Amino acid sequence: MRVLLTLLCLSLPLGAAAQEAVRLATTTSTANSGLLDYILPDFEANSGYEVHVIAVGTGKALRMGRDGDVDVVLVHAPDAEERFVASGFGVDRRPVMHNDFVLVGPASDPAGIKGTDDAGAALARIRQADQIFVSRGDDSGTHKKELSLWREAGVDPDYPQYRAAGQGMGKVLQMANELQAYTLTDRGTWLAYQGGLDLQVLTQGDPALFNPYSVISVNPERHPRVNFQGAQAFSDWLTAPATCKLVQSYQVEGEQLFTPDCTSTLSLRE
Repeated sequence: MRVLLTLLCLSLPLGAAAQEAVRLATTTSTANSGLLDYILPDFEANSGYEVHVIAVGTGKALRMGRDGDVDVVLVHAPDAEERFVASGFGVDRRPVMHNDFVLVGPASDPAGIKGTDDAGAALARIRQADQIFVSRGDDSGTHKKELSLWREAGVDPDYPQYRAAGQGMGKVLQMANELQAYTLTDRGTWLAYQGGLDLQVLTQGDPALFNPYSVISVNPERHPRVNFQGAQAFSDWLTAPATCKLVQSYQVEGEQLFTPDCTSTLSLRE
């Protein structure tokens, strides 16, 4: 499997050999959903670059970019991305694609959130009903979104049934399934995992649950030894119409996981 879930490669010295690959730090959702395994062979075959993928939370991905440990990041936390670029750590931020977040939980729905399109109200009901909520708890884009929803609802999630897992989205969904608990997930990972879970989508459609992804090259002025040429080649490819069609064509069980943002009128028939 091409997605590397270890940081061992970062212990290698940065030399000519390291520049032959593009080091990509990205979210676990792009890995767990299967999207990267689907689209990256096209880039590698046509660019001559190999991509080393490090799948972590958005917060860690941005820290790796800040430290010059990767060449490019693909993340989903707009406020954190803007701070990353404004602080001079990243350049050429480009929109790539989007999906949305959903609240999932047991079919019995003891908190009674099914059918509501108000994510804050749903979280408040989960807290009021003292139900188990499994949080990513890992400073990922999903975790940042979840915390912002609690804040906007005026609800403190610090209660005994709130579980901070410190894990990626796939593992959190599995934990929620085992505990018959609620959690917030990006729709892409949910669609990739739902077949093996005894959970349901209970709350969706709130505009606050919109989930955009961006690609950002690490600033070579901060870190001259990054593979900026490779990062730019990757960003150019990722936002090109042909790749947008690849992203749009990726489905799991007949459902599209991500909507590309290179053009709002993209058609697979073009």
